[in-house]
Amino acid sequence: MAARTKARKLALDILFAAELREEQPTAVLAARGRPNQDELSEYPHAVRLIEGVQEHRERIDELIATYATGWTLERMPVVDRNILRMGAYELLWVDDVPDGVAVSEAVGLATELSTDESPRFVNGLLARLQQLKPSLSL
Repeated sequence: MAARTKARKLALDILFAAELREEQPTAVLAARGRPNQDELSEYPHAVRLIEGVQEHRERIDELIATYATGWTLERMPVVDRNILRMGAYELLWVDDVPDGVAVSEAVGLATELSTDESPRFVNGLLARLQQLKPSLSL
């Protein structure tokens, strides 16, 4: 498994835990860093994803809510919501990850970790954001 794929899984783990605990992702990251510092230093992209999602979460959630036809953020499974946040962050704010890779990796996580319908939903929503990317104000 590629390093960035592992980093995405680690980041998703922390974003998911933060939401369940109702804590800031960076606080969960810091707590996890104490016993697992080697793991985090091995995957700097995970830290970048966690910090980026936290920094841009309000705008990311606004975009997801706007373009998630028939779904509210609250109705989405927690794992899907965080996969979408991470995918949207990579798609819209990370220049060294090709758009197609950001979408594909998010779909892969949804395939592995969520419901049977989730990969199609994640793909559709992120593809829509990718299409609209030039016209979105970030």
